[in-house]
Amino acid sequence: MTKTLALSLALAGSLATAAAHAQSAAPSSTGATAGDSRVAMCIGCHSIPGYQASFPQVYKVPMISGQSQKYLEAALQAYRKGERKHSTMQGVAASLGDQDIAFLSAHYAQQVPAEAAPAPATPAEAPRNVAALLTKGACVSCHGANFSKPIDPSYPKIAGQYADYLFASLKAYRTENNASVGRANPIMGGIVRQFSNAELKAMADYIGALPGELYTVPQARFR
Repeated sequence: MTKTLALSLALAGSLATAAAHAQSAAPSSTGATAGDSRVAMCIGCHSIPGYQASFPQVYKVPMISGQSQKYLEAALQAYRKGERKHSTMQGVAASLGDQDIAFLSAHYAQQVPAEAAPAPATPAEAPRNVAALLTKGACVSCHGANFSKPIDPSYPKIAGQYADYLFASLKAYRTENNASVGRANPIMGGIVRQFSNAELKAMADYIGALPGELYTVPQARFR
């Protein structure tokens, strides 16, 4: 009987621990996650509509609410590994464990305004010169015909994202030997090297002007 009781208690303890880990890795259904200290690190930039970064480049901080959870996880892990260079984001990511990254990514993926609508399946027709560039880069083959339905959940939704951020991101994929800017992705690196800055900006301007599924949801820092 003693052994049976000990095994039962051990099993109950294991199940409780597993449940606690699962709870910490996923947002609460009550919406109380906005008061979580991990979220508090993010809202100063990502919860202010139009907030603009000034270093290492000037551009609007990307909208991440409504973004794919798997993409957000991949991006944070890349910052943590140094595969993406940005001093602030690298510092934040370095403080996060795998469960923290999963928690934050799920939080922002689910943080969609009540009035949000899916992006239209067919986007506005691109100007002829831009359409040719998008075809050359095979952009829809990864990001979807409307740039909001990527073929892999670890790829980002990009329709409606701030155009200046998209432009800075595209340039970062081909930036080398820079301590503050750069993204180590051989596929994207190979694609962007086909284009001039003017061509990258034209594509970013078109994609950024499309209706999408990305948002900035204001949140109070203290509750």
